[in-house]
Parts: sequence; C-alpha cells; structure tokens
Amino acid sequence: MFDRYDAGEQAILVHIWFSQDKETEDLQEFETLVSSSGVEALRVITGSRKAPHPKYFVGEGKAVEIAEAVKATGASVVLFDHALTPAQERNLERLCECRVIDRTGLILDIFAQRARTHEGKLQVELAQLRHLATRLVRGWTHLERQKGGIGLRGPGETQLETDRRLLRNRISQILSRLERVEKQRDQGRQARAKADIPTVSLVGYTNAGKSTLFNSVTSADVYAADQLFATLDPTLRRIDVADVGEVVLADTVGFIRHLPHDLVAAFKATLQETRQAALLLHVIDAADLRMDDNIAAVETVLEEIEADEIPALQVMNKIDMLEGFEPRIDRNDENLPVRVWLSAQSGAGLPLLFQALTERLAGEIAHYDLRLPPEAGRLRSRFYQLQAIENEWNEEDGSVGLTIRMPIVDWRRLCKQEPTLVDYIV
Repeated sequence: MFDRYDAGEQAILVHIWFSQDKETEDLQEFETLVSSSGVEALRVITGSRKAPHPKYFVGEGKAVEIAEAVKATGASVVLFDHALTPAQERNLERLCECRVIDRTGLILDIFAQRARTHEGKLQVELAQLRHLATRLVRGWTHLERQKGGIGLRGPGETQLETDRRLLRNRISQILSRLERVEKQRDQGRQARAKADIPTVSLVGYTNAGKSTLFNSVTSADVYAADQLFATLDPTLRRIDVADVGEVVLADTVGFIRHLPHDLVAAFKATLQETRQAALLLHVIDAADLRMDDNIAAVETVLEEIEADEIPALQVMNKIDMLEGFEPRIDRNDENLPVRVWLSAQSGAGLPLLFQALTERLAGEIAHYDLRLPPEAGRLRSRFYQLQAIENEWNEEDGSVGLTIRMPIVDWRRLCKQEPTLVDYIV
C-alpha cells in the first residue's frame, strides 16, 4: 500500500541551493543520509533557485534533466533533499515515470529500518502514516470511483475514502498504544523521582558519538556505528557519580537539520526522557566543520520539544581527531563546568566528565556534626554504608560523635526513613 523502496536500490539525488552560499556540507550530509538508507547514488543533480517551483519544486528544464537522467541510468527512485508537496511529488513521478521521495520520506525510511523495539516501530509507523495520509491519492488514482457489483451498488464510499478511513483507524490505534507506553514510562520516571534518582539525558546531532559515549560510561552494549540515526530506541542505564549517588543515563535519538515534524510528534514518548531530565549532556562532534550549525539545529529541536530550559553541559567529543588537543573542562564565571573536551572512542577525558557531573548534579552537600546515643548503632552503620563519615569520636556519656558529609539528596532520603535523625544534630 505504501511506497517503501528496498535497500540496494539505485537513485538519482537532487539538491537545490536557495542562497548564494553553496554549502557543500549540506549536500554531503544528504549523501550520507542516502548511503545510511542502503541506497546507491548513481548521479547527483544540483541547481540554484530563488524559490521552489509550484509544479515541480525545481524548474521545468531541471525537471526534464532529472527525467532524462532516470532514463539514462535506469534508476528506480529519485530522492530530493527537500520537503515536497504531494502535488509536486505526483507531477515529478508522472514526468520521471518512477517513484520520487523527499527528505522526510527518506528519514522515515531510515527510521523504519533502524527501529528495534515494539515502541520504536509503532512510533515510526505513526510518523509514516501521518506523512503518507496526504499522499494516499497517488497510489490509488485508478480506484477513485464507486465500487460496483451485486450488493455494492449505490452511494457507497470510493476505494480512496475506504483507504483514508482505514488509515485514520490505524493512526488512532497506534496513538492509544503509544499512550499506554507513555504511561508506563511516566510510572518509571515517577518511581525514580520518588527515590531522588536524577536523570541525565544525552542529546546531540546525529552521529556526534552519543552511543559510543553511553557505552564507554555505562559499559553497555548499545549499537554504535559511524552512520546517521544508529540509535532510535532510548536506552536507560544506572551509573554511580561521586557525591551524587545513583544517576540514570538516557541515550536518545539524534537530531538533524529540518527534522520532520511528524517524527518529533511521533517520538514524543521517547523525547519525554529528555524533557524530564535534571541535566542534558549535549554531545558535539568537535571535529565537524559545521559544529556551530549542528549546535544551533539541536537547540532548535530542544525548543520544539520544550526542553530548552533544562540545564545543559556540552560534551565536545572526538578530540582524538583534532591535533594536539588535551582533555579539559571549561568553566563559567561562577566556576561551574559548562564544557568538557574528551574522546568517547579512546576514553581520554572520561574522568573529567564524571567530575563535571558531580559538580553539576551534587548541588548542596549536607555537612553536619551529630551525636548518636548508644542505641543508634544501626544509624551509624548506615552512614558507613553511605561513606559519609569524615570524623568519629567517643563522648564521655557513651554517645558517639560524627562529622558527616554527603549529598543533600541522600541526607533528605535518610531523614524521611529516620525521622529522629534531625534530633541528633549538634
């Protein structure tokens, strides 16, 4: 029913510049997207325009050039690095006599190939259905008539209307399933919040090295590869951070320029991990020539999902690809870490990341002198378990004096469990 093309197909690529600055990086990223989808590019057609053409997106002469290239090379699909309207797609398909897929369709296809979990597959299907709902007419033009035959005569609905209704039904089914998934995620988040376990979410441009960093920090075995959108399904792992305790680290889907809105909406449950995080680790490819543009693209998506107010720590990754670069921490005027330079691949600078996490997450430290009566031995052993005792001495009345230092989070949790604890503060 839908236009899915198989990996290994051959394509003509089309990229149009709409400004005087012909940034070849845009084209290179598109070519990387195409190779990530498993499609072989036979020819790249480029051009310049002031504005998109209403009929073909490109000019009529350029459209004919694309059609001739399809015939000459035998390509089975034309891929555009732009968002096309359904009418433009149909007009180009009629002219080229093969399928035409825009940037959104291409990204959706990569996502469909990479989704592993049930939730991920549902999210991709939802985004695909929303995208294809407006393009449904294209595949069914020969059926846009009333059904005939015995028992089917009369004012029944056209085949196209039937398909639209089925599409709407499937979308509402997926939405209700995703709602259940979101509720389960919410319960997990609430449980972590009750236990005062902060979440740190990895965000960043696609292929910045988030999964490699995630694997280095957590010793997990998340799929990491030098390709766009290697990670789709969010993975959560617990890590220990000094003076903070347990922290949940979340690896999420990478962002990209012009990320389709259908995808942002469909991946709402996944991106919720980012919206609820205590801190964002913004992973940046320090060796990428378009580093500043990539940072801006990520910040735009964070704004879209209402996560731009969450404190962020920049992680400048891949310093092993820069000459003579040593791991370091950059600080702001208040001496807080704002940027960590490291290499997730080689592990250089990872201890500095943990140091920065401690400083950004520990917040207040509880520092008290306590006097525990002889019967409070269990409480004393709890402090030892938490490695919170700085100093210990015996008082003349048989009580034990303690100087404790621990994260405020652990102190508050202990106070909830042992309401008499505050009575022992000297």
